[in-house]
Amino acid sequence: MSTAEMSFTPTLPVEHAEFDVEGILFDMDGTLVDSIKAVEAAWGAVAAEIGEDPEKVIAATHGRRAIDNLKDLKPHLRRLTNEQMEPHVEEFEKKILREADEFSEKVRSRRASDASSRRNSTSSSRRPSRRSSSSSGANPLLSGLAGGQFGMSKMTTKEPTPQSGNTPKDGNDATNLESINDRLANLDVSSADRMAQLEADPFEDDSDEESDFDLDEYTEEEIGCRNKSVRILPGVRRLIDSLPSGRFAVATSGAKTYCHGALARAGIKRPKVTITADDPRLTAGKPDPAPFILAAKELGIPIEKCLVFEDSPSGIKAGVASGARTIAICTSHPVEKINTQGAHYIVPSLDCVHARKNKDGSIRITIDAHPPDHPRHGSRGSFVSVAPNWREIQNEQRAKKLAAINAAGDKGNSSMLGGSAKAQAKSEAAQQQASA
Repeated sequence: MSTAEMSFTPTLPVEHAEFDVEGILFDMDGTLVDSIKAVEAAWGAVAAEIGEDPEKVIAATHGRRAIDNLKDLKPHLRRLTNEQMEPHVEEFEKKILREADEFSEKVRSRRASDASSRRNSTSSSRRPSRRSSSSSGANPLLSGLAGGQFGMSKMTTKEPTPQSGNTPKDGNDATNLESINDRLANLDVSSADRMAQLEADPFEDDSDEESDFDLDEYTEEEIGCRNKSVRILPGVRRLIDSLPSGRFAVATSGAKTYCHGALARAGIKRPKVTITADDPRLTAGKPDPAPFILAAKELGIPIEKCLVFEDSPSGIKAGVASGARTIAICTSHPVEKINTQGAHYIVPSLDCVHARKNKDGSIRITIDAHPPDHPRHGSRGSFVSVAPNWREIQNEQRAKKLAAINAAGDKGNSSMLGGSAKAQAKSEAAQQQASA
């Protein structure tokens, strides 16, 4: 076993795992969503405020309640009750969300500016044609509106004189106006809004709809700040969608402001049972098991029949201490920092965990070490034999192999790699590179 493989030895060294549970208890940050950049920026600001090393502050605060961290970092807050601490916690968590939204707000502003420029440019290019169109005669629909013709089914007009230059196409104004009135009748809005609809620019750029909003359209260099937005983690959507309703909960070290805001930004519907750090029923926060015990109680499921998903050392300790089976996820910490906390299993991400509902309502959990797009998916390998950055490692190994082959070919070193062996190795490397 290589050094890299040894470093990924799980707490329970097994090849494969399938087991049944009654309920699932999720941590939030680092388990369901990734907002680590925003959280670190917020705690970094606190560190600067009190004159401490940001790295040490960030490391010490991860996975713990903001109320506990703020009291530890700011001694003058320790005399305050939990109720008195609520404004301080709320303001800090709003700062996290502001940090998370900074990039998206700047992207939104940039998009609005670009769209405005495009509209102005389009409007300028259309003005001559509009004047030309209006010179041939008034728009009968807009003329009808200006003349108060709402509801009129017919309107007779004098025969046009040769000098007017305005001969109807079909010679029947009554028919034209009847068609116009039919269109007006279908506008189920107030009269004040009818003009707005009719005068609306048909070339209006609708690309700024929020449904089309994509942060990846711009780079951090273009916008001028880091992208600290909240994002859903790999495998989360699939796993949540496979769980039966009322069988899972969230128990987080974040208070309501941060928890609700982060889940909403990641597009995750908040489960009915969501235990936040400011819940008055909690006696303590993680690493105390109280949050998970309360979540299981609210689900009506014995804690020993639940499964906990956690990413931080303090959260893993809380899950194990609660009596629930616990899976640690290497999303925010390397395995070396979490494999001594007692987790029953360690996985690179939730891509490796699958769930299905049994006939009796329980949940069958299957752990597969390799994500679906990994070459060894389904091979029943050790859970943590795959590092979270396995793609980069694999590509680096392929690049080194190709470089060695090319170097051997350039030097004509037949002793290192014979002709047929060299050709075979080069072919294999090329195939691997193509499949990457």
